[in-house]
Amino acid sequence: METKKQRIDLSILILVCLFAFISIITIFSASTYLPDYLGNLALKQALWYAIGFIIVGIILYLKNDIFYRLVWILYGIGNILLTFLLLFATPINNSKCWFVIPGIGSIQPSEFMKIVLILTLSVVIHRFKEKHPQPTMKEEFFFLVRCLGIVLLPSILTFLEPDTGVVMIYFIILICMLFLSGIRFRWFLFGFLFVGLGLGFLLGTYFFKQDLFIQLFGTNLFYRLDRLLDWQAGVGLQLENAMAAIGSSGLFGHGFNHTPVYFPESGTDFIFAVFASNFGLLGSLLLIILILVFDLKLIILAKRTKDNIDKYVLVGIIGMLVFQQIQNIGMTLGLLPIMGITLPFISYGGSSLLSYMIIVGIILNISKEKT
Repeated sequence: METKKQRIDLSILILVCLFAFISIITIFSASTYLPDYLGNLALKQALWYAIGFIIVGIILYLKNDIFYRLVWILYGIGNILLTFLLLFATPINNSKCWFVIPGIGSIQPSEFMKIVLILTLSVVIHRFKEKHPQPTMKEEFFFLVRCLGIVLLPSILTFLEPDTGVVMIYFIILICMLFLSGIRFRWFLFGFLFVGLGLGFLLGTYFFKQDLFIQLFGTNLFYRLDRLLDWQAGVGLQLENAMAAIGSSGLFGHGFNHTPVYFPESGTDFIFAVFASNFGLLGSLLLIILILVFDLKLIILAKRTKDNIDKYVLVGIIGMLVFQQIQNIGMTLGLLPIMGITLPFISYGGSSLLSYMIIVGIILNISKEKT
């Protein structure tokens, strides 16, 4: 009996290679204003990409089933690492988000926790739908409580680091995957109503009863919220200089390695501003088109894939990537709050890049079996 030959989707791999090229040259340009002690970040990013492609090859060899079988072990390891961060990690910029490994760099467990949550929720949702094809309200309620508990544990640990942006990504992943699961729409209405009331109380006390806010939530949350809402005024060195660099770039930009002004986090959070200032409106549109094509290919793959657990995984990945893309570019343009969220595949970062390359491996495995 003739077996069907499986082939990976090479177009996805080509897009990732284009992202790698754009990332490395943009980080090289950003290095103009970065301190010397950081070293050659463009070279480091190239090395991280090389390691990432090796990881993709390993995942293609192992298949995705190994992740689905070991998902609870991965979930446990992820939460243990987040706990160890709070207990033992050295603070960097008043945050305990990274393990610093001499000679290698820093590792950020929350980046990998995003993938672990996608895999864990996919397995839980898939098994629930198999066991309860037509669930009752009571069965759905306990299912939702379980999913919420799975996300709450790493969310609390990550929030305490503190890293509010990643916590938001966790819940975006949860919402997207629950929406695909086909649970009753009223649960979303209840959830949004509950969140709306909570945010209303939080913002009401923040704006009108600041003393009460500090008594209830502490000064840490007050300053975090204060920083989050500062974007509306369009002030701050990062935002002002990033917008000046973008606004002055014109149609074709200032040219490669010609970033006109300094702004902090130019290689990470504000990488899009560096690229836009170098290559102008046309270059920015080209990058956005490449991002949209990549997202569209994932959406098409999710529609075509026959395995439900793979569908859940892809929807979680799509929700995470699209949120980060919109948030990062939006905050760079002053349209959204500055939340420290990086641009996938483009911003510098070993942990974040390796986590995205793990995702690429998972996606390519699914593409081999989509039909």
